[in-house]
Amino acid sequence: MMSTAARARNLGTLILPGLLLASCGSFSLNARRSSERQPQAADPLDSGREIGLTLLRSTAISAVRQPVTTTKVGFALAYQRIRTMFRSNVSLADFADPPPPEVPGTPEFERLLDRKHLRRAEPGKATFRVDGPAFFADFRREIAQARKTIDVQVFIFDNDDTAIACADALKARSHDARVRVLFDDVGTTFAQAAPPETPGPRGFSPPGNIHDYLKDGSKVRVRRILDPWLVSDHTKLMVFDAKRAYLGGMNLGREYESEWHDLMVRIEGPIAVPLQLEFTRAWRKAGPVGDLALFRKPAWYRPTQPGTGPAFRILRTDPSEGTYDVLKAIRLAINASRKRIWIENPYFAADDIADELIAAARRGVDVRVILPSRGDSTIMDAGNAATAREVMAAGVKVYRYPRMTHMKVMIADGWATFGSANLDTLSLRINRELNLSTNDPATVKALENAVFTPDFRHSSRMLKSDTDSMIAPFAESIADQL
Repeated sequence: MMSTAARARNLGTLILPGLLLASCGSFSLNARRSSERQPQAADPLDSGREIGLTLLRSTAISAVRQPVTTTKVGFALAYQRIRTMFRSNVSLADFADPPPPEVPGTPEFERLLDRKHLRRAEPGKATFRVDGPAFFADFRREIAQARKTIDVQVFIFDNDDTAIACADALKARSHDARVRVLFDDVGTTFAQAAPPETPGPRGFSPPGNIHDYLKDGSKVRVRRILDPWLVSDHTKLMVFDAKRAYLGGMNLGREYESEWHDLMVRIEGPIAVPLQLEFTRAWRKAGPVGDLALFRKPAWYRPTQPGTGPAFRILRTDPSEGTYDVLKAIRLAINASRKRIWIENPYFAADDIADELIAAARRGVDVRVILPSRGDSTIMDAGNAATAREVMAAGVKVYRYPRMTHMKVMIADGWATFGSANLDTLSLRINRELNLSTNDPATVKALENAVFTPDFRHSSRMLKSDTDSMIAPFAESIADQL
């Protein structure tokens, strides 16, 4: 007979479409509960109209402009949803592959990633910007100092006071530098309809449409990323003069500057060139000719030169290209680890990752996971608790950070990855994501010092009783699909 948990999972899958948008990060109902914050959101009539236009663009317009992408994403989405529905009822922790001889952090492990057809690592330098004040100070300084080009891609370009201050800075520079802004249509539209958790300045009135606000009185070029089948581009990438880049978890909005614990990484050196090309490809695909733009090569290209020292590998999730590099690299690193696996992530619902962590803990690896004590989605909080309960039974140590942590970081022995990808189905199999990985000892140590050492100190160890919930099986079924 089918277990109660299995029946709950299948029921959750049936009602998933109605909950999907309401459960995505930054679309939380928590902020909507306060009538005092409602003036900080766009007018309901404006929001309703924008949401309707977004759904139109995600269906009819994307099918016309991006027919190849829409078809490929549709097939990938159907396969991944069906796969996840059946996979959520089966634990494969007992059938994990034996660890390979290549240890994360070694040249041998990098060659293993090469053999698995992941993109080659390229030289560069990374420095970490923890929390909003550190990153947004850098971001505003980069806007002011850029000489020729400013390229900004985010999942959410909000319309609160923080986002408008960023928009004003971009607009001011657009008269003497090329400024391009690219944001996800679904992510931005739904975020603008929800007020932030903390009240903004008295008298502040948000514009109803950030696209029009950015263009008004400026030379900023703005494009929306269309979302066929409501599949989003979750990437956060800013590139200045094709020489300096930032990537990580932060969008442009107040929660990222002052409410959440988050990370952006400053990237310099030759690796900035392929990151610039990542932006350029997304920009062209979001243009009026859509998929056809990808048949033309970029107007410029500077091939990177071989070098020594730190190197970084671009990892993508992109169902339209059949690319699942983030999942592939993380699973390989977990499976190959010998000493430690440290993770901090807001959404912990991927069964593949949970099974690999269970297998690692059983063979004596120090496995630790930091989750938010209260996230931005009630469903995902319950899903996190259900996954935590499962892995804790195998010896994984799970911690609760005292507030919302939006970090997406992992260290496995001497290898690290960081970027935009959550440990959930959306990030690992459906949405478009961007991570970097590295085996540079200094960078891995810097990540340990900047994130894990202080966050373990500030977090509390979860107990089995902390995971008790009557709705856990039902919530897990929904979280598995998210």
